Amino acid sequence: MAKDSKVIAANAAFYAAFSTGDFAGMERMWADDDGISCIHPGWPAIIGRATVIGSWRDILQNPQRPQIVCAEPQAIVDGDSARVLCIEIVDGTALAAANHFRRVGDGWRLVHHQSSPIAQIVEQAEDDRTSRRVH
Repeated sequence: MAKDSKVIAANAAFYAAFSTGDFAGMERMWADDDGISCIHPGWPAIIGRATVIGSWRDILQNPQRPQIVCAEPQAIVDGDSARVLCIEIVDGTALAAANHFRRVGDGWRLVHHQSSPIAQIVEQAEDDRTSRRVH
């Protein structure tokens, strides 16, 4: 198996746990120490296992939690550390996401998750020219 395919599989398991509301599965995805962190869109940074896992419990128990699909995952593996950069489609809106993993035994466990809105590129016609601006 390619060195990044296990990380991509762990990333897919993270999104599967989210989409099915599997709190036990989500809890198992995370490293078992206080060095973990998470930044949910629009939230301040959360640090420490109890706080991070508690945030996921609250999100997954909400019957109106958003639907999330992971698109275009790309893994970067460096020894026992890896990150997966991807696009999250959240109820039709694109977010940039980074999921950082640490190798624990034979598997990969999350140590950081962050997602945030992506600036949209808007094209405008000006004097028969097309310009682009980010907003």
